[in-house]
Amino acid sequence: MLNIALFGPPGAGKGTQSEFLAREYNLHYISTGDLLRKEIAQKTRLGLEAESIIAAGGLVSDEVIVQIIENTIKDHPEANGFLFDGFPRTYVQCYILEGLMIKLGTSLNALISLEVDEEIAVERLLKRAQTSGRTDDNETVIRTRLQEYNQKTLPVMDFFREKGVYQGVVGTNPIAQVHDDIRAIVSREMRKHAVNIVLFGYPGSGRGTQGMALAQRYGLEYVATDMMLDEEIRCQTPLGRKVQDYYETGILVPDEIVVPLIEQKLEHRRDARGFIFKDFPRTLVQSYILDGLLKKRGTRLTHIIDLKVPTLELISRLDQRRLTDRCKPYDTTTARIVQHLQAHEQRTLPVIEKYEQFHGVTSVDGTGTQEEVFARLEAALAPVFRNN
Repeated sequence: MLNIALFGPPGAGKGTQSEFLAREYNLHYISTGDLLRKEIAQKTRLGLEAESIIAAGGLVSDEVIVQIIENTIKDHPEANGFLFDGFPRTYVQCYILEGLMIKLGTSLNALISLEVDEEIAVERLLKRAQTSGRTDDNETVIRTRLQEYNQKTLPVMDFFREKGVYQGVVGTNPIAQVHDDIRAIVSREMRKHAVNIVLFGYPGSGRGTQGMALAQRYGLEYVATDMMLDEEIRCQTPLGRKVQDYYETGILVPDEIVVPLIEQKLEHRRDARGFIFKDFPRTLVQSYILDGLLKKRGTRLTHIIDLKVPTLELISRLDQRRLTDRCKPYDTTTARIVQHLQAHEQRTLPVIEKYEQFHGVTSVDGTGTQEEVFARLEAALAPVFRNN
């Protein structure tokens, strides 16, 4: 989950950048002012409470604000994260937000501050006043608002600087440049918190079906060496012809061919939320290669799953697949199927044992319908996505 607080004085361009952030990263926009108006219009319990406070000339309490924000977050589980505008505004609200994030099993990834000199902000707001029709867009009121912003938000900035999540952006640059600067910040944060999963299981365990379903469900990039190699074969590239020879002889495609394809995939999707790997790593050597490839991106493996299916069911599944257009070269006879399963065991079990020692491996029952297996995988991964 990606959570960002956007700051900036009046006239900094928060509205433009909020639209960009929400659209680019599928974030749900949270403006405390908008939420309050919505609650009041819908005459909810919190809305009626806020309305009575405002009618009496008071300020809506943090107690009401935090409940509204919490309800909004819970009501949008489909969001990739949340973009906070206008919250937190005070030092106390910093602790409120931090506590709320902890309660929801997540955290604030970045506070992005659009830094604009006061005179430029005044100039922008006076220019806006010519078309906005807002009576409060005069120089005296504008400077008062800017002074109040600086007084209230300085402690907030210091709070998040100490947490290491404060990021300043020059807000006077052209809009496209500000977009790029923000995108660079978010990309760094996403790499820090990327979810990278290796999906193990014998041939026939359903890794391909479940891997693609998980990638779609959680917005991950699906990395399957067999799909990439099959594409080379389909296109009859020189590399594809080599791969075909390896397939027909049952020899594992060498790392010199596989690794550049994996690296290319990772490089082309640098802004991905994470990756789910199927058929890589297959050997101990490849496991160390994958660790290095991810470290180069500033990230690491976060979860390893092993789909468990009884051997007789695996043979039955692969034998049935032999009669379809999904038939693999090693599916052509029962003898070849058994040989391939044995080869997989010899190569891959040491890899799983290594991950069990250093990362921990989650075993998931791969029997039953696709929906039943997917539900088990979702349950196993729920803690991972709550914390990212």
